[in-house]
Amino acid sequence: QVQLVESGGGLVQAGDSLRLSCAASGGPVSMFTMGWFRQTPGKEREFVAGIIWNGGRTNYADAVEGRFTISRDNSKSMVYLQMNSLKPEDTAVYYCALSRILSTPIPIMANEYEYWGQGTQVTVWG
Repeated sequence: QVQLVESGGGLVQAGDSLRLSCAASGGPVSMFTMGWFRQTPGKEREFVAGIIWNGGRTNYADAVEGRFTISRDNSKSMVYLQMNSLKPEDTAVYYCALSRILSTPIPIMANEYEYWGQGTQVTVWG
């Protein structure tokens, strides 16, 4: 059973940076697409960024393009989300997810991801 555990969230000021980490275990996670989503109360979970199995292709939501960077280290079964120039509207619970869809393009819908972490809170003030 695949398990995903996020870490790295916190309370930061607008303009600051944070790096989220996702530790994956329990299966051949290096073979699959990984994604980051975020959710605020009363709203649907929304796609933030995705990365294919070998890191060779990525995709970002328009709202974070140019500020966030997704990466992965398959030797450590880790996925990262580097978030720069954070804005108050980036405040959300951030989730790491795994999709077993191997075809292109990178899935951006939450129901295309089968495994999820418990989430980590990111709060941006100012």
